[in-house]
Amino acid sequence: MFGITPLGWVHTLGSLPAVPLAAYMFIKHGRIVPRSKAGVAYFFSMLIGCCTVFLVAHQPISPVIGAATLLLLLAGYIVGFIPWKGQAGLYLETIILSLTVFFLLVPTVSETLRRVPDSHPIVTDPQSPLLSGILGFIALALVVGVTAQVFHIRKRSRSVAR
Repeated sequence: MFGITPLGWVHTLGSLPAVPLAAYMFIKHGRIVPRSKAGVAYFFSMLIGCCTVFLVAHQPISPVIGAATLLLLLAGYIVGFIPWKGQAGLYLETIILSLTVFFLLVPTVSETLRRVPDSHPIVTDPQSPLLSGILGFIALALVVGVTAQVFHIRKRSRSVAR
């Protein structure tokens, strides 16, 4: 089904929970919260996706995106444990983990539109205006979302300081 191998299904079903988990944390906390239950589940779901992408992806850019996502994921979860980071650490953690969501959504949307519905996909050409428009919207959402997160953290830290 959808031209996905058994290993491809492990990749897809293993990484799929990261999407609603990220959405949940964005709605509830305004950011990915790595040291929450949802944050731990997000980490492992993303880790499955990052590690299996090297075995299933066919596009030349896929291993680059997978490696970048893996590095960002690890950096985003490690930065919270650096004792000297101060407030900058929270900003850095938030921005880095938002980038992991972006790197998750780009191939997820692209692959979904190019595979669904089975045998009659919505998009057949990777240069499709529809696909380009949706990916552009995701990029814009990243910029707007990170900006909003930074302002929210800044506002919250100011109110706590008072």
